[in-house]
Amino acid sequence: MTRPHERLTLAEVCAELRISRSTFYEWRAKGRAPRCIKLPNGDLRIRRSELERWLDSCEEAA
Repeated sequence: MTRPHERLTLAEVCAELRISRSTFYEWRAKGRAPRCIKLPNGDLRIRRSELERWLDSCEEAA
């Protein structure tokens, strides 16, 4: 069961998308990654609801 307010670590997001951390940072630099929360220590978190919204926006019509 997914919780929409769950905050995922970068490692969790990369594992789910099956991408490397460097790919995620490349997408982020180009403005193509899901919106992130930057914590005071520099770590990133991604809301589950934001990841789902972002994935929906990537979906192409057949």
